[in-house]
Amino acid sequence: MRKTQSIVSISIAIVEDDVPAREILAGWIRSANGFKLLGEYSDAETAIAELKPRLPETQFLMVTVYEDANHIFDALAVGASGYLLKQTRRSELLDALRDVHVGGSPMSSQIARKVVQSFRRQETENSGGESVELSQREHEVLELLARGYLYKEIAEQLKISVQTVNTYIRRIYEKLHVRSRAQAVAKYAHLPMGTTH
Repeated sequence: MRKTQSIVSISIAIVEDDVPAREILAGWIRSANGFKLLGEYSDAETAIAELKPRLPETQFLMVTVYEDANHIFDALAVGASGYLLKQTRRSELLDALRDVHVGGSPMSSQIARKVVQSFRRQETENSGGESVELSQREHEVLELLARGYLYKEIAEQLKISVQTVNTYIRRIYEKLHVRSRAQAVAKYAHLPMGTTH
């Protein structure tokens, strides 16, 4: 008997109040391999009511036109796993959804820069002098992470595998005592740059 290889399908639900935008996003998901569209919703209340009982481990990826610090931090504070701008291309969005699925926290590069700048403004107030020993390669990975690169892009930039990137990021999270990309980027703002440049 020939074995059939099981394909992991990532379940996606879209919450978007703009009908044309919702239809475009739904079309992208339907036509992409490895994704299953569970539903389309015009408001978050309806989506959460229907999805939470079925999918208690649901993760949220913001795709929005808002790029001011207040919207960014409010979204991250209430549990968004990532934050993308609406001009994100289809391929980048699908990569970001895969990234979230494996534990990543993708952000558009403009958003990551705003996060870094915001925390750097607080550096003087919050400088506690905590010493964190990261290797040169860990510094490189963290810097690219802070600049909004996806795991796949970090792998390409550093000429290593995505699995190796995941390993480095796990080590970075452990050393910095953080659990998300946003927290790692916040800590990054306070780290000495070491020998990365």
